[in-house]
Amino acid sequence: MDKVTKLKELVEKSERIVFFGGAGVSTQSGIPDFRSTDGLYHQQWKYPPETILSHSFYVRNTEEFYRFYREKMLIPGARPNAAHEKLAKLEAKGKLLAVVTQNIDGLHQAAGSKRVFELHGSVLRNYCTRCGKFYDAEFIRKSEGVPHCICGGVIKPDVVLYEEGLDDRVVQGAIRAISQADLLIIGGTSLAVYPAAGLIDYFTGSALVVINKAPTPRDSQADLLIQGSIGQALSEL
Repeated sequence: MDKVTKLKELVEKSERIVFFGGAGVSTQSGIPDFRSTDGLYHQQWKYPPETILSHSFYVRNTEEFYRFYREKMLIPGARPNAAHEKLAKLEAKGKLLAVVTQNIDGLHQAAGSKRVFELHGSVLRNYCTRCGKFYDAEFIRKSEGVPHCICGGVIKPDVVLYEEGLDDRVVQGAIRAISQADLLIIGGTSLAVYPAAGLIDYFTGSALVVINKAPTPRDSQADLLIQGSIGQALSEL
């Protein structure tokens, strides 16, 4: 039996599927990942991306943070791909409990997914640090320097930076979903970022599927391992 056929069988007999995904889910939508050889972490800037995307750098060098943020984190025109669309269809059929994502691009919701736990926030949401007023991504993209609210406060993306903690309500929702799942599909993630990757430990269901181009720490535990594109694998379901 080939691996895609086995994946189809697992999906068909499962009623409580949870998808746990990372940057590899969105690369086919033109959004670069962070750790591949052509990803953000291998491009040249004055500071390494993991430094720029830290809370302390944001506080100390807010204008430089936003220069990088506008150029590398905001991708206008990005659209959901086959992976996003297939997951939305599985949810609409009542088979997918939730999507747990490390991505901040909002493409799962754009594809139609309703129950999405965004562990690292979203570039689509930006808030004034003084009064809490909401601003969309387009406002940030068109602004110059450090974006300010009409009240004078600095606007900050609703994105979890390095050195910041995850939102407890999002984490608890993700844990509940993962612990209720009978099938957990991990896709497009190296599982290198904690505490997000540690949430997989709450899975006690019947089958674990790992779909990723590069090896992950969970490969040996997978009931089905597909080393390839998550978009291609899901589009064949």
